[in-house]
Amino acid sequence: MSRTRRIPFVVVLLALGACAGVAPSGRSPASTKVDEEAVNALYAELDRGSQRFEAGLELARGGDSGRAQSETQAALDAIQSNAVRCTTIPGCDASRFVSAYDRLLRLGLQVPVVDGDSEQDAAIEDVPEVGSEDSPVVASLPAMERTITLLNGRELADILTINDPVKAALEQWLTQYRPNLMTAYVNYEYMRYRMWPEYHQAGLPEALLFGMLAKESGGRVHAVSRAGASGPLQFMYATGLRFGLSARDGFDQRFDPALSARANAAYINEQLAIFNGNLELVIAAYNGGEGRIRRLAARGGSTSFWDPAVYSILPDETRDYVPMVLAAAWLFLHPERYNLEFPKIDGKPGSIQLANSASLAELSVCFGSEGGMYDGWFRTLRNLNPALDPQLKLTPGTRLEVPVVLEAAYEGLCAGGQWAQLAGELNAATQATRPSRPAPSNRSTASSYTVRRGDNLAAIARRSGCKHLREIAELNGIHGPQYRIRAGQRLRMPACSRR
Repeated sequence: MSRTRRIPFVVVLLALGACAGVAPSGRSPASTKVDEEAVNALYAELDRGSQRFEAGLELARGGDSGRAQSETQAALDAIQSNAVRCTTIPGCDASRFVSAYDRLLRLGLQVPVVDGDSEQDAAIEDVPEVGSEDSPVVASLPAMERTITLLNGRELADILTINDPVKAALEQWLTQYRPNLMTAYVNYEYMRYRMWPEYHQAGLPEALLFGMLAKESGGRVHAVSRAGASGPLQFMYATGLRFGLSARDGFDQRFDPALSARANAAYINEQLAIFNGNLELVIAAYNGGEGRIRRLAARGGSTSFWDPAVYSILPDETRDYVPMVLAAAWLFLHPERYNLEFPKIDGKPGSIQLANSASLAELSVCFGSEGGMYDGWFRTLRNLNPALDPQLKLTPGTRLEVPVVLEAAYEGLCAGGQWAQLAGELNAATQATRPSRPAPSNRSTASSYTVRRGDNLAAIARRSGCKHLREIAELNGIHGPQYRIRAGQRLRMPACSRR
């Protein structure tokens, strides 16, 4: 799109974002009477403005750039003026203006760009750029300031709508979920060197990666939902397979930070193409399923997530999910605007080679709170070494990924001495309390089962009448907490249903 068209688009979008934040969309206090006549008149003006804008685009396609510029600019001015009026009239739904603008923006992006400088190009040089400190738009709307983080060549600030649902999500992250946000940030910073390059290569903004990670798992690589979604970005088994996440040597690749980020980026870019670049609908599809969101959007007759015709028929979970992702992304970019300060993390990667046999659990004990990590290093060590059982003793010479701050600390804290000895004693006690694996009494009391695609040990246990999956795990030497199994694996089954 040419620069002569883009600047007015961005300015109007920011103005509409302000309107959406001034008054709750479509709601008024119970004591305020809705002026239906005035509201309907404004909606009619919005329709006329949209039609005028589209007529201007037709002029541009026909080569009449002068009239096209005049008509589209007049239409946008009228929409902006009516959006401001909407915020002063009880019952007027400001999100309609945001939705209409979103649609016009997408129509405008399809108009061929005219090469060369024109009078309009020269005139627009004098307009303050939206991201500059001199911009009156930025001065009045600091929450919509331009950023250098891009989404497929478009600034993220040009796409996000900071409306009431997103503002409500901002409040949630800053209050009851503030500890979750901080934990997600710390976890992400230590995994950043593995995850961010995958997003960068795909041309996607880092803020979006953080927003999805914060909402999906809080940066816990081994998170598993009740529905079976797994990993830091919570892929279902079938979706993971579709984007290259399979099982290798018994390890479910959904738990790998780099591979899951690559799969997530591939999914986002695929859906951006399907949903014509609408970020909110893509995020909704990630949560609610792309087929379902396509059907609901078609049923609502709109391409905007915020259009009441679409927003009102979405599942409650998806209506909450999208604003929470966007809000976390926005806080990642602009914490200072919300009196938020993320901790300073040295996320540079490092590695250690074990001098003695030790488990991840033992290392977590002997590292203690080294480097000011008051929550300890257990989660970070697991996140960076996702294929390892944290209780499994690793042989001397094993190389582990750790934050660089732990490289020098290993020799003094964990290679020997009192803390290493204490960690070993605690781990030995943990192993002693684990029930021993029962030996099968005879072939008549046990059977076998071949694992099928999509199976997990908990489901197999339920179908077999076992009270807990550990009964099957212990019989087959399968270790928690992931209890990994693979398609085609033959399991020995205890006679649980007969007990």
